[in-house]
Amino acid sequence: MSAESQTAEEFETHRPRMFGLAYRMLGSAAEAEDAVQDAYLRWSGADREHIGQPAAWLAKVVTNLCLNRLTSARARRERYPGPWLPEPVVTEDAVLGPTEAAERRDAVSMALLVLLERLTPTERAVYVLREAFAYSHREIAGVLDVSEANSRQLHRRAAARVASAESRFTERDERRHRELVEAFVAAAREGDLAALERTLAADVVWISDGGGVVSSARRPIEGRDKVVRFLGGLLKSDVNALRMEWAELNGAPALLGWSGSTLAAVASFVVRDGAIAVVHNLLNPEKLAVLERRLSHSGDSAGSYR
Repeated sequence: MSAESQTAEEFETHRPRMFGLAYRMLGSAAEAEDAVQDAYLRWSGADREHIGQPAAWLAKVVTNLCLNRLTSARARRERYPGPWLPEPVVTEDAVLGPTEAAERRDAVSMALLVLLERLTPTERAVYVLREAFAYSHREIAGVLDVSEANSRQLHRRAAARVASAESRFTERDERRHRELVEAFVAAAREGDLAALERTLAADVVWISDGGGVVSSARRPIEGRDKVVRFLGGLLKSDVNALRMEWAELNGAPALLGWSGSTLAAVASFVVRDGAIAVVHNLLNPEKLAVLERRLSHSGDSAGSYR
């Protein structure tokens, strides 16, 4: 095996972990893939004799690449038309690293990724490394070139700002979660607004991301009555023509809406106290493209709903 092949092969053993880190930092699968590719270019050009711990070296490279990207991403998101949602990713294949434990699944939930947007780039890096990858503060200090005391302070500040994360209070019972969403979809299919209302929390929030590319609500819709009225209008459109399928996205069951072979919508649900509390409805085709490619390549567009 050539030296170049060995370099590539060794990098591939670290790729899933590096992608998981970059995705949690950026909230974008496409940008995470670009960051990991940039890390590979640096890896392939580095002097291997000076890399004592490849995993630590790559984590530092990827984290700093993401910190640089976050600066420009913040400016773009401030100009974004309407609510901004992360790009969903399939987690059934462990592409984001270990997600077996409930706290690890929470660390990649859509609800938490939205809340991480409130943090500064450095706070986000500390939070992700600590919460999702269980780095010690000494290791984080080495990655970010800060003191251990500063790492602890940044983590305390970040944790306090996301302490109200919806994912921390989400229904742990995946079967119950799915049954509730099935009831929601069935009521929507039948146009039964009363049944639809019974699945929703009084303070439910519906968040749509069309990116200015497709028609969507430009502001979050808050409250059961308003969401039901909005859905009543939506159901008069051609939404029922979509083929619905299940998939595990970001550690939880989600619905995929297909128009032919095109992924047209993804809906993920925060379930709290036996009711749907938040719906994240992604419609922006530019964001759905990465997920559509992954599903097409893996053949993993989970069970059909109809």
